[in-house]
Amino acid sequence: MGLAFSIPRLGLGCAPLGSMERTFGYGVSEADAIATVHRALERGVHLLDTAPFYANGQSEMRVGLALRGIPRDRFLISTKVGWLPDPDRIGQQGAGVRSYARDAVLRSIEGSLTRLGVAHLDIVHVHDPEAGDYRAQIMDEAYPTLLDLKAQGVIRAIGAGLNQTDFLLDFARHAPLDCAILAGRYTLLEQAPLREAFPLAMAKGIGILAAGVFNGGILATGAQPGARYQYAPAPEPILRLTRMIARVCAGYGVSLRAAAMQFAAAHPAVQALIVGMAKPSEIDQNLADFAVPIPPAFWAELKARELIEPDAPTPAVNPP
Repeated sequence: MGLAFSIPRLGLGCAPLGSMERTFGYGVSEADAIATVHRALERGVHLLDTAPFYANGQSEMRVGLALRGIPRDRFLISTKVGWLPDPDRIGQQGAGVRSYARDAVLRSIEGSLTRLGVAHLDIVHVHDPEAGDYRAQIMDEAYPTLLDLKAQGVIRAIGAGLNQTDFLLDFARHAPLDCAILAGRYTLLEQAPLREAFPLAMAKGIGILAAGVFNGGILATGAQPGARYQYAPAPEPILRLTRMIARVCAGYGVSLRAAAMQFAAAHPAVQALIVGMAKPSEIDQNLADFAVPIPPAFWAELKARELIEPDAPTPAVNPP
């Protein structure tokens, strides 16, 4: 197990490019989506993570439009199975059928290849297995099908798109994972994977792609009015913790966004961050935040104030 190819430390999360207003609170035009992908590739952010579920196929379609004419060796595509879009409702959130059956997986892959305009996929994740009672179908049908497709060269790596630490533990033990996305569970606000999940992933050679490093918004915006945590209004304990972290940031002249990104990337289990971006300027801003030096004393103070776990790895003086 493990990825047999290298990936950049920062990947482009393409869910916003589908224009998922209900989730993110804003829309994205097709032109902006295409320009964002092009800027990402220009800046070396060549891992593109999408899914049929994102705006019922519209994210994949827009990524495919952006990739027209670009040599296949200039980008890596990560997509997912578990959701078959409704072709008559492209762009509508929640449309489609959920299934991890073999036939559904094969149809999903065929659809993704068509929408993206490629002949193979670099990474395919089983998407959101936590929602509903699908574990048996995933283990008995979805993963064996993905293994067959990997053997045929249709896909290069197998993963899981997860939102819960306990599911990472389960799937790391029982699924044929090369990598796994873990969204919103290893951040400045939450470090549960430190205990068991990340050590197990490292022992099994499973690369972690850390998504949701801003916890759905609040670590990008700060604890301002209307701040969102996991794409819902932030509860008071989260607002309070964010304010305390932000005060330490201010004392060292460190942006909260930069601290959030670099903290998540510092754990040796994490091979890359997947960060949703919706316009070219966000590519530039996130790369700058990812590279800005943060003094070791900043991380030491967060630990001294018990704002992050004392054994959490933190960046060296030179960022990742």
